Amino acid sequence: MTFFSALRTYLSKVSSGEKSPQEVAAALNAWARESGEAIKQRVEDEVQRSVKRMGFAKQEDLDRLAREVETLKTRLITSNRSSKSAPKAAQAKPLKKSAKKKPARKKSAK
Repeated sequence: MTFFSALRTYLSKVSSGEKSPQEVAAALNAWARESGEAIKQRVEDEVQRSVKRMGFAKQEDLDRLAREVETLKTRLITSNRSSKSAPKAAQAKPLKKSAKKKPARKKSAK
């Protein structure tokens, strides 16, 4: 129902005495509020479809990816620290000394 047809209907009801002007005003306010909500919902739906078609990311998707990147960075830093500390631990162990070789004996000349 368009605004003008609704207005005509309510005016005829006021003229015929079926409704008071206050009732008509309240009904028109309710109709306008409902129509506004319906239009708002249609616009929101169309915007979402257009955004999806254009390939834009939602803020919640960006937030989720940012959290995932931070988690991966933390894991990478943690694994780098543990892998760097392992060789240091190996170096801290005392190295085995190789057995000393005795110098070769000189054979006496005959």
